[in-house]
Amino acid sequence: MPAVSLEFFGSGTSQGVPVIGCSCPVCTSVDPRDRRLRASAVVTAGNAKVLIDCGPDFRQQMLRTDHTHLDAVVLTHEHMDHVAGLDDLRPLIFSSNQPMRLWATERVESRLREQFAYAFSAQRYPGAPEFEMLRIEPGHAFNVGDQQWIPILGVHGIWPVLGFRIGPIVYLTDISGMIDSERQKIYGAEILVVNALRKTKHISHFSLDEAIEFARTTGVPNVFFTHISHHLGLHNEEDAQLPSGMHLAYDGLVVNA
Repeated sequence: MPAVSLEFFGSGTSQGVPVIGCSCPVCTSVDPRDRRLRASAVVTAGNAKVLIDCGPDFRQQMLRTDHTHLDAVVLTHEHMDHVAGLDDLRPLIFSSNQPMRLWATERVESRLREQFAYAFSAQRYPGAPEFEMLRIEPGHAFNVGDQQWIPILGVHGIWPVLGFRIGPIVYLTDISGMIDSERQKIYGAEILVVNALRKTKHISHFSLDEAIEFARTTGVPNVFFTHISHHLGLHNEEDAQLPSGMHLAYDGLVVNA
């Protein structure tokens, strides 16, 4: 099995941190770990470099790293903070001279064909992005390069959302619940990434306490919380209070397994 690494391109919630117009301690913090772009990650496994979700901060996220190409994009769900940056894949499409492969469920693909209709038109205008759509079927693993991806189905309020197990790493975002048969797919992993929006309960995201409890039930030894809002608190204060083996993720953090 090839070594797997995951880089947090963004660890923030749908508004990002700082939030426009907010003067709270988190939004005015000078600690770079408190500056959180919209949640996204790059997984490097074997011969493939894959982006999980492509939100509105994608261009900025790419420019602050040394990444110059992606082999594919895998989408968890269709909310704007996870797909709005797809048009900014154009430079990578142009430089490779081939469509960008997008892995998505039928539901997500249907939404993308509406939202980015100009990219899927039979007569695309010059300069439009070109995508190759590949189908994710919950319950069925798929391969990107030489690495197997196992979809893990969760609920995001009333919406379906996918997480993924890539070898020893599990990435879950925007979940508020999961049935036991899906949770079992996490067992035996070395690293778990899971969303923890804030300290108080939310209709469609785990709170911090809920995320901690969920992580404990999986038995995964190394846990990183993502999709964090400014309501959770300052990184240096909150991270120090987490249980052993658990940490707040931050933009630019790389974990290896």
